[in-house]
Amino acid sequence: MLRLGVDVGGTNTDAVLLDTSQGIIASAKHPTTPDITGGIQLAIQDVLGHLQSVHDIQAVSIGTTHFVNALIESDPVRLDRVAVIRLCGPFTHGTPPFVGFPLHLRSLLEGPSFLLSGGLQIDGSEISPIDTSQVESACTKIAKTVIRAVVVSSVFAPIDCTIKQEERVASIVQSTLKHVRVICSKDVAHIGLLERENAAILNASLLRYAKKTVSGFQNAARNMRLNCPVFITSNDGTLLSCSEAARLPIRTFSSGPTNSMRGAAFLASLDSGISKQSALVVDIGGTTTDIGMLLPSGFPRQAAAHHSLCGVLLNFSMPHVTSIGLGGGSLIRCDPLTQKVTVGPDSVGHSITSQALVFGGSTLTATDIAIASGRAPLGDSSRVTNVDSSIIEGVQKAIKVMLQNALDAVKTSAEDVPVYLVGGGSILAPDELDGVSCMHRFPHYDVANAVGAAIAQISGIVDSFEDTSSVSISDVRKAVESKAIEHAIAAGADPRSVAIVESETIPIAYTSGRCRFYVKAAGEWSGLSISDLSESDDSNTSSTPSLVELDQMPQRSFAESPSRTAPSLTDGMDVDIASYVPNIQLNQWLLSETDLEWIADGCYILGCGGGGSPLNTFLELREMVRAGSVIRVMDLASVPQDATIGWGGGMGSPEVSSERLLGNEYNEACAELWAFVGITKPDGLCALEIGGSNGMINMITAASKNYDIPIVDGDFMASSSPRLLSQTIPNVFDESGKGLNLLPTAISSGDGNIMIMTKAKRDSSIDASLRAACVEMGTHVGLAARPLKAKDLQTMMIANTVSLSWRIGRAVALARRQSNIAQIGRIIVDAVGGSGSAKVLFAGKITDVRRRLHKGYTIGEVVVAALLPDENDPSAPTDKFTGKLVIPFKNENLYAEHISEYGQTTACISAVPDLISLLDAQNGSALGTQEYKYGLRVVVVGIVGAPQWTSTLRGMEVGGPGAFGFHEVPYVPLGVYAKPRSVIKEYART
Repeated sequence: MLRLGVDVGGTNTDAVLLDTSQGIIASAKHPTTPDITGGIQLAIQDVLGHLQSVHDIQAVSIGTTHFVNALIESDPVRLDRVAVIRLCGPFTHGTPPFVGFPLHLRSLLEGPSFLLSGGLQIDGSEISPIDTSQVESACTKIAKTVIRAVVVSSVFAPIDCTIKQEERVASIVQSTLKHVRVICSKDVAHIGLLERENAAILNASLLRYAKKTVSGFQNAARNMRLNCPVFITSNDGTLLSCSEAARLPIRTFSSGPTNSMRGAAFLASLDSGISKQSALVVDIGGTTTDIGMLLPSGFPRQAAAHHSLCGVLLNFSMPHVTSIGLGGGSLIRCDPLTQKVTVGPDSVGHSITSQALVFGGSTLTATDIAIASGRAPLGDSSRVTNVDSSIIEGVQKAIKVMLQNALDAVKTSAEDVPVYLVGGGSILAPDELDGVSCMHRFPHYDVANAVGAAIAQISGIVDSFEDTSSVSISDVRKAVESKAIEHAIAAGADPRSVAIVESETIPIAYTSGRCRFYVKAAGEWSGLSISDLSESDDSNTSSTPSLVELDQMPQRSFAESPSRTAPSLTDGMDVDIASYVPNIQLNQWLLSETDLEWIADGCYILGCGGGGSPLNTFLELREMVRAGSVIRVMDLASVPQDATIGWGGGMGSPEVSSERLLGNEYNEACAELWAFVGITKPDGLCALEIGGSNGMINMITAASKNYDIPIVDGDFMASSSPRLLSQTIPNVFDESGKGLNLLPTAISSGDGNIMIMTKAKRDSSIDASLRAACVEMGTHVGLAARPLKAKDLQTMMIANTVSLSWRIGRAVALARRQSNIAQIGRIIVDAVGGSGSAKVLFAGKITDVRRRLHKGYTIGEVVVAALLPDENDPSAPTDKFTGKLVIPFKNENLYAEHISEYGQTTACISAVPDLISLLDAQNGSALGTQEYKYGLRVVVVGIVGAPQWTSTLRGMEVGGPGAFGFHEVPYVPLGVYAKPRSVIKEYART
């Protein structure tokens, strides 16, 4: 079977003709032309000269870095400003669209945003109906701008299969603004409002450019009389039709790096001297350099559950790749005053053959320096003989530093690893790099991307919500898998080779008889000449201005952008983690953006799989700090004994809080309760639980923008717990069993429903009653508990846990900076007090996850298996384990049971109230139970629980294994509790 693989880079277009049984027949490289088509045709022409008939080509697959290059270069010609219409009702207003974008990209892409009536609850009911007049008003405002693209995002859009709010609003926008392109968020990504919206924004910013680019690919194939299918390679190494790629260019963002790694693995397999091994693949093109980790399997290491692209958080599958602005066409500059030499990130790109010195141009590029230093015979070397030796030396040093820093960002240990150099620009790389064991350049290294494209597979994906009320989940899953296989075959995969490569069943919290199924099937090309009749669709062809007219429309400056934040003085600055000192004034800790980021990371780790990610709370707090709000933290010892301390947080499911972001529900619950007990506001606030988002939610209420009161450094759990009130320390110290330290308690839905509970027959009834009301109120509410006196907190509060979360987050940040993630387990152990109070329990990969819902809780277990010798890569922790670890969870991880490699249960090595946290081994981030996924490499850390839990019978009854129904599980402490050190006391100025 003959396959034609093409890679269209920012500088060069490569083509490879590959016979699946004989290997590479021919390859070619030509400059990428401005019209795209010309470069493709020239490259294809060269390789087709080895064939008697073009009809022998079974399929053409094209990979491109065009779209991600436009983002990396922040090119206003190729990127359009985007307006966002978010359907959310009263929720999510503290975290508006673009809130998580780096400021430079936000200033370029941010158009007007509209937070309108609409959105769904997790059960599929409407938060509020669409208000057509609001949408029409938004369209009127958009029409007054130069906006070319509009994103419509709605809370819980992925489960909206009947009301179809996004589609309805998109239809209104499209009929009103015929010149814009409209994208619905649910078509781009999945559950997780901000991540999905971010992806939709990036996708929308590229729609005009994507249509032009993909049309160029199709025209090139037609001009070469290729009647076989034309595909575009996607992020995971499988293929998209041209129409899919034009509508969803974001799915091609990492196709270039994926193809280069797959191609590098194929080329390495042709070298008999190299066995399958882990290696860093460094793909240096004309504009950018992409670096990723190739596993022994020949596939790239996947990114973490949540990952960042160009500084924007996303949540769909992509390889773990770092991109930098270094390529053969990178511009070289020398500051006349300082004599400092810089390389890129801007590039002459596809114009290198006319603009670089060695090709007769007048622009000094990185390629010119490589030729001047004798690294490769290319062009007219006589034209660079006069380049000053100091510039040559400066460029070489700068490139070496750029590559070494980028390699460190991908590596997760200090261990030396081999590097496979691919891409035409790899002549720029020095012969030696720190942290690299050896450098390899294989035959055809310069066209590895095209090789990877040629060997790509066909996939079929089904992501749907199915009724499981009358049919078993297993039967529904089989039906969905069959549908995915059918999709793959229909797309051109060989039925004999198609297999399910990913299959996941995700229960929907608080919703019975309905599950989400995500299934991917993939297989080799069938070889059938299936015509790709799908054209890149654009319903606005007749009314849309020409591409030339659109390109001539002015882009607004940052000053004219409706951004809600001014550039922060600290944004983009490289904080020196080791020497960073928090701002302590008059025994109060004034939190900075850096402090908030570290606290958020620490809170999620202390959440032990539960509590929900603090990310969205952190983003809201960061917006407040950037706008001038002050958030203060105090030690308990500094609080007067008669002071009144409020406490509470959010109650509900993480699946809800990842979509229906915070509104004003917690502030409303607090105000209602305080008025009920007769106070205007308390003297301070304390976290209900430090684990997860509740570790930070009180900071929003306490900020100077709102009630302007301090946060007390501590909490009432030391982790997170599924029973939000009855499993707190104040309840441990109430022997009545009626929750006298908890009531009265107020809850608010944030959209008009408020309830106060004043008495309970027994403490367990409090959570049960409030959770039942919570379900009726949309499955997430703000909860404020009975204010307590500071004198009572001396025994009830677990002190210094805000400080503890900060120390954990700081340790993770330092490990990332020093490329020491392989030691992350031991680093966390040191941060929380040392080996006497914490342990690395296990390390390996998740091999099984089972989930079910019971009375509003996510119940299940995760299985972590030790890595086999051929599965290890440089990201693997240095601690070696055998067998597997089984961890049951009820929203949070409950205990850890070790199973030997022979299948025998050896011991329960940890249990609540000790803390058990799973960390992503690739980046050190915590994983929530909802993020547990097959194949993820993890490190399991155990931390000794606070003495308020472990030293009394009442504490164990409320928070031990028996409280969760595991009466047979023994509690054996991991060690001795270490009281966290106060940040305020350590850094206070004397």
